[in-house]
Amino acid sequence: KLRSNSNAAMARGSALEPEARRRFEAKVGVPMAPACMQSQSCEWLRASVDGIAVDASRVVEIKCGESVYRNTSQSGQVPRYYFGQLQHILAITQLEAIDFFCYLPNRPEVHVVVPRDDQYIGKLLKVEEAFWMKVGERRGKSAL
Repeated sequence: KLRSNSNAAMARGSALEPEARRRFEAKVGVPMAPACMQSQSCEWLRASVDGIAVDASRVVEIKCGESVYRNTSQSGQVPRYYFGQLQHILAITQLEAIDFFCYLPNRPEVHVVVPRDDQYIGKLLKVEEAFWMKVGERRGKSAL
């Protein structure tokens, strides 16, 4: 039961994402497009982003779930469990901040700007690289 509710929530979030992106674009005045990205320096460092400006000046992570909306709107902060994802995206884009945008129809939009944390990113990249080295070992070749 939990799995089907979870899948329904994910499907709803995916369905709302294009409207959320349009609302974010209207708010910041910058066209955004979803994209898959890969670091130029680390082949294994990749991410799918909900929106990046055409001039690559900003990136947005969009959330359309009830729980994340409630948590973010009440606290004014991004839930801790998304911090790693956001810093991972900043590691790839080399930007100084990422926009975190929560959207649900007929509710006020929630927009939080999360700054880059280079100390956290340094630790994160070491752990991620070790993980990809293990994946490569298991597959009998380098994953890098």
